[in-house]
Amino acid sequence: MKEISALTRRNVKLFFKDKGTFFTSLITPAILLVLYATFLSNVYKESFMENLPVVTELQEKIINGSVAGQLVSSILAVSCVTVAFSANLLMVQDKANGTLHDLTITPVKSSSLALGYYFATLICTLLICYVAMGICLGYMAFIGWYMSVADVLLLALDVFILTMFGTALSSVIGYFLSSQGQISAVTTIMSAGYGFICGAYMPISQFSEGLQKVICFLPGTYGTSLMRNHAMGGAFRELGNTGFPMDAVESLRDVVDCNIYFFDTKVEQPTMYIIIGVTVGVLILAYIALHAFRKKRAK
Repeated sequence: MKEISALTRRNVKLFFKDKGTFFTSLITPAILLVLYATFLSNVYKESFMENLPVVTELQEKIINGSVAGQLVSSILAVSCVTVAFSANLLMVQDKANGTLHDLTITPVKSSSLALGYYFATLICTLLICYVAMGICLGYMAFIGWYMSVADVLLLALDVFILTMFGTALSSVIGYFLSSQGQISAVTTIMSAGYGFICGAYMPISQFSEGLQKVICFLPGTYGTSLMRNHAMGGAFRELGNTGFPMDAVESLRDVVDCNIYFFDTKVEQPTMYIIIGVTVGVLILAYIALHAFRKKRAK
């Protein structure tokens, strides 16, 4: 544990050694919030209205709150993964300048070395994502706040779990990269493509049936759905309290991917947590195994 703690502290200090690193990493979710609020909010609102009968003025305000929740959940679902790739730059830099080779031939355990990078990336990414979450919640308070304390806490839990997934995924992929240019290219690709395959940019319900079935095999899909449920759940409950038909509310939940179906079987939220948790465990074990193989080869 001392080795892991020392390596984690070392990696976190190096990440924040450049004072602009934190703010640069925070730019991505901040820009996404501005772009989403500017260009996508009306699109999301129109999608809601197309699936609803005539609504009252009060219900329209609640729908605005639902749209804000959809925007926020999309931003956080993408940021928890893409920011992790940016934060994992140190491991690639250490490989490029030979530091990782020097660490590999020391008595430091390969598992300690791997977990030192993992926990450091996790801490850095969580700091950035929780600040982004605070900004997003401020936006929701301005547009329309319907979240309960439990919703906020569960959303914070979703950010933590999905960041663990993003960190584990970036660690495994980053292991095979050897230059800053490569990790920058991969980060750009993930930033552009991950939002589509996890259902953040466009609801899975709008994809073809075949593509929906393929996407349901991806764990990131369930992370997005969990965030949708907790960011939008309060607005949906309030909509039901106004006398809005519950079957119409359930239809809305289907449209925005609060409800995910795996081959026509609804996936419950506890199952979503299990899927992401198991995936994180498998990725971390694979990452540790890769470092063990590197250390063995170095000897």
